[in-house]
Amino acid sequence: MAEETKNPGRDIPIGLIGSMVMITVIYCMMAVTLCLMQKYSEVDENAAFSVAFEAAGMGWGKYIVAVGAIKGMISVLLVGAVGQARYLTHIARTHLLPSWLARVNPRTGTPINATCIMLLATAIITFFTSLEVLANLLSVSTLFLFSLVAIALLVRRYFAEGVTTNSNVAKFCFCISLIVGSSVASAIYWTRTEGWIGYAVTVPLWFVGTVGIWIFLPIAKKPKVWGVPLVPFLPSASVGINIFLLGSLDLDSFKRFGFWTAILIVYYLLVGLHASYDLAKLRDNNNNNKNKKENQLNLDEENVQNDVSALTQTSENE
Repeated sequence: MAEETKNPGRDIPIGLIGSMVMITVIYCMMAVTLCLMQKYSEVDENAAFSVAFEAAGMGWGKYIVAVGAIKGMISVLLVGAVGQARYLTHIARTHLLPSWLARVNPRTGTPINATCIMLLATAIITFFTSLEVLANLLSVSTLFLFSLVAIALLVRRYFAEGVTTNSNVAKFCFCISLIVGSSVASAIYWTRTEGWIGYAVTVPLWFVGTVGIWIFLPIAKKPKVWGVPLVPFLPSASVGINIFLLGSLDLDSFKRFGFWTAILIVYYLLVGLHASYDLAKLRDNNNNNKNKKENQLNLDEENVQNDVSALTQTSENE
């Protein structure tokens, strides 16, 4: 959505943080309201507010809740389609997918082709797949992606080619290994036992890795407009929390995620990698040709100026 905002460096952080704060406050208010309407142990997991209104003697309220739930689900689906279509557009611009998906409608200024394809694919998959399978698969992919984004943020902030020394690279890899390894160990320990002794080992290891990045590694790149605060603690906490939540999902979801990931990797190695490389090579050739033309034009202008100067001097001598 950055291309559709006037000032992305300012507007996107305000939109993200503002929306998260508003959603958190609204959810907390709804939870408090629900507990005031009904005892927490009697809350229905499948239809909490509908049952609560019924128990409070306001049966008409469940119809309002149903309408609001339908509207909320439609809004979430539309927002998801908008975001996924933009991802698809950017991927198509690198020729990892057909460039037809990267076309932007001149009248609406939106990627209609990518939006239609994404909606069609989503509808087909949803029609033939159970909700539980889709929800778990979406959870695995989302948590895994968020973990990668957090690690990528650390890499971008603390690594720069030609600036970061080999020793700092080794320190960074070691600290990242501690953060990821301790997070994975915490998730596995949580699924295997209800004790707490294991956390006395994994949490300090995570803390050592995070503090190690903070103390021993200099920042290689600073954000120009807006940057994530509390680095490396905030992205490191994101890695730990996301990986820990991955431990709550079933094994079948990981198998499905691994299957689709393997298909995408094969596609990237056999098709996408070559297409994106050819595009980059074509752009380099175009830039080189453009530079050659500019140099030739500059040379021609210098020759014309020299000829004019020579003619002027000849006329003055005569």
